Amino acid sequence: MQNNHILRQALPLFLLLAVAACKPAADYTSYVDVRIGTGGHGHVFVGADVPFGMVQLGPTSIPQQWDWCSGYHASDSTVIGFSHTHLSGTGIGDLFDVTVMPVIGDVKYARGYEADPASGLWSYADRSREIAEPGYYSVPLLRYGITAEMTATDRVGISRFTFPEAPDAAVVIDLENGGCWDRLTGSHLEVVDAQTVQGWRFSTGWAKDQKQYFRAVFSKHVIVTQEGPFARCSFAAAEGEKVLLKVALSPNSMEAAAKALEAELPGWEFDAVRKAARAKWNDALGVIKIDTDDASARTIFYTSLYHTMIAPSLFSDTGAPNTYTTFSLWDTYRAAMPLYNIILPEKRAEFVNTMLDIYDAQGKLPVWHLVGNETDCMVGNPGVIATADAVVKGIPGVDLERAYAACKASAMLDERGQDLRKQYGYIPCDLFAEACGYDMEYAIADAAVAHAAEKLGYADDAAYFTERSHSWRNFFDAGTGFVRGRTSTGGWRTPFDPLYRPDYTEGNAWQYTWLVPQDLNGIVELFGGKDATLEHLDQLFAASEELGEGAPPDMSGLIGQYVHGNEPSHHIVYFYTMLGKPEKTADLVRKILAEQYTTAYDGLAGNEDVGQMSAWYILSALGFYQVEPASTQFWFGSPIFRKAEVKVAGGTFTVKAPGVSEENRYIQKVTLNGKPWNKPYIEFADIEAGATLTMEMGAEPVVWYE
Repeated sequence: MQNNHILRQALPLFLLLAVAACKPAADYTSYVDVRIGTGGHGHVFVGADVPFGMVQLGPTSIPQQWDWCSGYHASDSTVIGFSHTHLSGTGIGDLFDVTVMPVIGDVKYARGYEADPASGLWSYADRSREIAEPGYYSVPLLRYGITAEMTATDRVGISRFTFPEAPDAAVVIDLENGGCWDRLTGSHLEVVDAQTVQGWRFSTGWAKDQKQYFRAVFSKHVIVTQEGPFARCSFAAAEGEKVLLKVALSPNSMEAAAKALEAELPGWEFDAVRKAARAKWNDALGVIKIDTDDASARTIFYTSLYHTMIAPSLFSDTGAPNTYTTFSLWDTYRAAMPLYNIILPEKRAEFVNTMLDIYDAQGKLPVWHLVGNETDCMVGNPGVIATADAVVKGIPGVDLERAYAACKASAMLDERGQDLRKQYGYIPCDLFAEACGYDMEYAIADAAVAHAAEKLGYADDAAYFTERSHSWRNFFDAGTGFVRGRTSTGGWRTPFDPLYRPDYTEGNAWQYTWLVPQDLNGIVELFGGKDATLEHLDQLFAASEELGEGAPPDMSGLIGQYVHGNEPSHHIVYFYTMLGKPEKTADLVRKILAEQYTTAYDGLAGNEDVGQMSAWYILSALGFYQVEPASTQFWFGSPIFRKAEVKVAGGTFTVKAPGVSEENRYIQKVTLNGKPWNKPYIEFADIEAGATLTMEMGAEPVVWYE
């Protein structure tokens, strides 16, 4: 009796402890607003996917204009169908493979942007009832009274269409529509059985030779009628009937697509797949836990983290080693790839090893690689930088010697202006377009190769590539204080206007003068000392925001002539910390975080650029940023969260910022694992190992480091 009495008294505490033990982890997906970046020039994907998956299943709209590169824009609610592949945040459109559209009645087939308002596949979507969240998308189609839902696994998209009563219902499989960017070169459709269709779509666009294979299975029998690259899969629908469609993808064969379907989604449990996709996203987003009272900052942070995990996207079949595509490296070598090296210990080697496989296949590391194709889009050798970074950091799972050999060989090729650079010591502007842009990016890559060579003990190579990384100095004109085009005879392009753009890439002399993250000492020397350098740097942010006639929309997010909406500027604010003025870095970082990242549809200053814009936010919000290519140093800025816990290979890297606030934006002192830290940067090895970094914050600027 006495023991029973004790048990009854203890029961409430026991239940409390049990409830506490079973308390679910935070739902990080609830902090994500996938519509951020769907307005303005953000170009982000909206639809169903899982982290780094092959499938991006979501709506594709009629307009084939620049702001519809992802197939979706906040300003438009048309839908020509739901495509199983999309890009996110790019400056060029492509993909939109295997588009499916539920319909009722006869429809006229047409390319989406040629659609006659009175006929065709398209419908308006009811955006007021749209549901968009990580791993799930739903929207009513007003033309047909059909509600479309979708979710995904790695290689399979599953759609659930709720129909009104209709004897002439159908789902159209559309292999034609890839937008005006991506033109069909060949297609194949075949009926496997009363519920199954398979085929392939070959096309040319940004990626010149695209191949997408698929297998599609319906939850009920369908009658298939084919008209060219369109297949109408017809059936009678009862009121409120839910018809499901599974589509598996493969870059290699219909048979591989069928195997993916059997391996990843043999059943029809749509809600279970949705739940599993959400759980995958929750696990992925939970790699960083932040402590803040600022709900908007929390939303922006986790939405940013979500945007960094849409691509690179899976590009290998079930049972094969994971390989990837969609390498927007001119953008992502700056912040996204360094971020992955911190937060993705299980994937970072897969990314680099994919790039090494690409090197083996095409004889050079990727520039902008898309669905098995080298697009050669953008300038320089960005794949070299990302690969050399893995060498310098000693990323486990990467053959460092193999990686270095690929870096060196790629840097020595005589293509894309590199032959001229060897001949003249720089790329002459009268012989090659965007000469400064190409050369200065090659110089950054050369510094990365030099760092990798030094890491592996190749002293001669390190000296050679270090010298070559100074080629940009040939463009520096002390008389104007800018880098400018130089001709093959050694003269300057004249007359000089710092707003003149053709010698640069999506920029002008104002931004490109500072595109020397590998050689800050060099620009200090050329400006005549640190004080003069700081004076010129101040002028960048104080200059008029006039860009001149015809400036590309990529040049957005201006503070003076600093252009945060485009990548060549991204490192510049951290130069102040490197030059002994950390308060100016703090002020500018806070300004950019507050003004150029918002919760609005147009909450990004420029294209998302496949994760780079968001990666800049994540690292800067944590309080540091990797400035130099292939470096181990992350330079301090101004953290905005009281605490952040980052899962890393060695455990947990904790960042604490006691006293942080809008006013208390300046670092007062730093400790690492409780010991004083007097450097203006944190080493990658300390992050990787798991440590506690404490930055005490205050309202008065101080220089705490040596």
